[in-house]
Amino acid sequence: KGVKTAYVTLHVGLDTFRPIKAENIEDHKMHCEYYHITEENAEIINSAKKSGKRIISVGTTSMRTLEGCHKKYGSILPVIDNTDIFIYPPYEFKAVDCLITNFHLPQSSLLMLVSAFYDKDKLFDAYNIAKEKDYRFFSFGDAMYLY
Repeated sequence: KGVKTAYVTLHVGLDTFRPIKAENIEDHKMHCEYYHITEENAEIINSAKKSGKRIISVGTTSMRTLEGCHKKYGSILPVIDNTDIFIYPPYEFKAVDCLITNFHLPQSSLLMLVSAFYDKDKLFDAYNIAKEKDYRFFSFGDAMYLY
């Protein structure tokens, strides 16, 4: 159906999994993580976006890479850089249209990102169903497609 695959690299640090302990969400600081987007992959992503196709991020790390790049440069560029982007509600996504991701743990930056991307009530309904049906949570658990 015309789906093209593009690859990006983000070297995930342990802080990604560190619980958020700040009382005010804006006080939580993300560490910097190295990312790399090649010229070929930037072109695939930008061409798809220009032609009205959806950009589907497979994982929160890919989403952080693309949104971090777009926030810094205004588009997806071939670049080697670092990002410390912390995505939480409300956030206006510029680079990504859909997300495939795991069920994340409470008080995590990953759950904040997903909460910014998808309707909170629908998201927590999905989490409740996942718990009822014994879905597996976290990095090697079950996944969901959000659009």
